[in-house]
Amino acid sequence: MSNIVAIVGRPNVGKSTLYNRLTESRKAIVDDFSGVTRDRHYGVAEWTDKTFTVIDTGGYVAGSDDIFEAAIREQVLIAIEEATVILFMVDVTTGVTDLDDDIADILRRGKKPVFVVANKVDNNNLRNEAAIFYSFGLGDIHLISSMTGSGTGELLDEVIKHFEDEPQDENQLPKYAIVGRPNVGKSSLINALIGKERNIVTPVAGTTRDSIHIHYNQFGHEFMLVDTAGLRKKAKVHENIEFYSVMRTIKALEESDVVILMIDAVEGIESQDINIFHLAEKNKKGVVILVNKWDLIEKNNKTIKVFEDLIKEKTAPFTDVPIIFTSVVEKQRIFKAIEAASKVYENKLKKVPTSKLNDVMLPIIEATPPPSTKGKYVKIKYITQISGSSPMFAFFCNLPQYIKEPYKRFLENKLRENFDFSGVPIQIYFRQK
Repeated sequence: MSNIVAIVGRPNVGKSTLYNRLTESRKAIVDDFSGVTRDRHYGVAEWTDKTFTVIDTGGYVAGSDDIFEAAIREQVLIAIEEATVILFMVDVTTGVTDLDDDIADILRRGKKPVFVVANKVDNNNLRNEAAIFYSFGLGDIHLISSMTGSGTGELLDEVIKHFEDEPQDENQLPKYAIVGRPNVGKSSLINALIGKERNIVTPVAGTTRDSIHIHYNQFGHEFMLVDTAGLRKKAKVHENIEFYSVMRTIKALEESDVVILMIDAVEGIESQDINIFHLAEKNKKGVVILVNKWDLIEKNNKTIKVFEDLIKEKTAPFTDVPIIFTSVVEKQRIFKAIEAASKVYENKLKKVPTSKLNDVMLPIIEATPPPSTKGKYVKIKYITQISGSSPMFAFFCNLPQYIKEPYKRFLENKLRENFDFSGVPIQIYFRQK
């Protein structure tokens, strides 16, 4: 299973600030998620050589006062069940509150590793105040200031010691996760594919509560299908069962090879869809976009082009993704979606011979070399593909530090044009030759 770190605690102790610090510790993650932060409940973080998912449970608390504490309790219970490590955040400036005691009581009964994180320790006087949190009986207190970042490195050093090793999956079949917002037609798609009512299908959003794995072996295709519970917008995630579904979906996405992202043609692509898309991209998964309920749209000869352009605009800069327009109810183009996912999986594993790579790319680089910086000219001499779970390329040159993002994007586009990596994120590295 992927490693999940859940940040729990009462409101206004600084959970979101810590969450932002952890997930934005690498600038690329911030850029990848630009424009969707207000709807984001989870993100990817890295510490040393470990990558993990961070969940800010505070983002799921329902807004009205009368169900505030009940909602927090529910989420702590789910975090105990689903997360690998739990960070229990408290505020050193206010001390222990009744709600803190209540959460600590729940955490003591769980079996997951819990770190008591005393936040807002901004000076030495406050360090002594933190001793009161030993009364929780949850072990050592970790002093941090999520605003300045002090203490977070030491905390993460301890957290990653509790991570589970990724198990070697004996089943080598490709895994396709079907993800998307609730009621977009995920379970109906699987029923249409396998030809029987395997999953409960109702018009009520959020019927599927758990991830379901299905072995598919028909029409020359064999793979594992993962049907996940729908991801909801933050305002609607108030049932504990929905929060549980979000965590399950993240796990299914991270364990899959290709993510089939289903979008509702009537509602269009929303920020939550873009959020899932970027999470898949960040985890180096192949992506196929499936626009469902296409039979409900009034069409002319430009409708598809307009819809595709809108999706590409929202998912930029990673726009080289297959977009399939389907109607699960009418069974239109559903097998085309599977063929697209299989092709993306092939692209993900594709290895380009070094000789072919250099024969194609070096003349392109010679015709359009990197722009000079401060009178320095960059010469790229050699290219090779690095082994990895998704396509990675090393460009050896004399001055790698002078190559800027636009030129990197240019090289990525040329690789895509010449070698077909549709649906797959590409990583490019520049190394000293």
